[in-house]
Amino acid sequence: MTDANTGNGPGPDELLDVIVIGAGQAGLAVAWHLAQRGLRFLVLEAADQLGYSWRGRWDSLRLFSPAQYDALPGMAFPAPADTYPDKEAVADFLRDYATRFDLPVQLSTRVTALDRVGDEFQVRTDDEVFRAQQALVATGAFQVPFSPEAGHGFDGSVTQIHSADYRNPQSVPPGPVLVVGGGNSGLQIAEELVATRQVDVSVGEKVPMLPQRLLGRDLFWWLTRLGFMRVNTATRLGRRLRARGEFVIGTNRRRLKQAGVRFRPRLVNAQGRTARFADDSTLDVPVVIWATGYRSDYSWISIPGVTANGRVVHRRGVTDVAGLYFLGLSWQYTRGSALLGFVADDAAYLAERIAAQATRQTQVEAAPEPPFGRPSDGPFQTAGQERLDRPARDTGTER
Repeated sequence: MTDANTGNGPGPDELLDVIVIGAGQAGLAVAWHLAQRGLRFLVLEAADQLGYSWRGRWDSLRLFSPAQYDALPGMAFPAPADTYPDKEAVADFLRDYATRFDLPVQLSTRVTALDRVGDEFQVRTDDEVFRAQQALVATGAFQVPFSPEAGHGFDGSVTQIHSADYRNPQSVPPGPVLVVGGGNSGLQIAEELVATRQVDVSVGEKVPMLPQRLLGRDLFWWLTRLGFMRVNTATRLGRRLRARGEFVIGTNRRRLKQAGVRFRPRLVNAQGRTARFADDSTLDVPVVIWATGYRSDYSWISIPGVTANGRVVHRRGVTDVAGLYFLGLSWQYTRGSALLGFVADDAAYLAERIAAQATRQTQVEAAPEPPFGRPSDGPFQTAGQERLDRPARDTGTER
């Protein structure tokens, strides 16, 4: 448990209303809503401290969104408006949030399996088995660092670092660097490194770039006022925006070129220390930084129909498996679904569904047995189950 609520959470043998897997911003946001509704729940976190994933990012990382857009339910971000919190401030905020609301978080508890056994979910860890009527997965968008097959030909003389492991220029061996990936992480790292060395950036597709501030206002002021942060995947515009992918904020190619960064096309293969690009040009590479993102890993979920081709099948976080939900996915419903200050809407939506199902379950358990026993497919159960299991019609992520 967190320091503030040690001993206040449910015991391992108790049947919970819901168990939440992951205590990042998404898991804590939904935990607040579940606590407000008086549900019996527990949040399991693999790390030994809250905010661990934030503390592990590179030293100079800051949020793109100013502090006034970084709140969680019931608590504003403790920083002046129009300032950009660094990674340590975000990690501290998550820790203080769980403490303030006495949320039942159990740390150092890595989930190894999620199963459906009868009408219950079983969550296995290295040491315990937890039981719940419902389960919510909030393990985040950044799970397994990914590097493309094109780079597998580099030999052992090339130092290779994923952006997940990059900390600062001093942590990178001296000499030129090839950064593979032209998203936010890659361009920020390139801008930081070019002050002390030659940097080449390999970009597969040009990503739309937006300024941090426009006409004296922060970009997120414009995005929220114009409604873009609430455009959802149930609309044509939302689907088009999701298909375009992420955009780069606050960095532009002209500034990077002026600083000395050289841009290269897509990396197609590597041999020894030589990188070859789509225009057939080559480059001798002593150091590669892979800013190529992450992939999800749901191999620990043993429930059929939850994923297809490695992606969660859901509608706004509601799966076809009754009682199983996901939260914090990229574009789960809106552009902000995976962002600190905007995950709250999805959290509230799912918490309401979880609470409604818990209430129905309680009513079913409390209902007296009819004289000849309750029929397995009688009118009461069929109608209730139909309302219970029907997925929300809000969005179709991968249906």
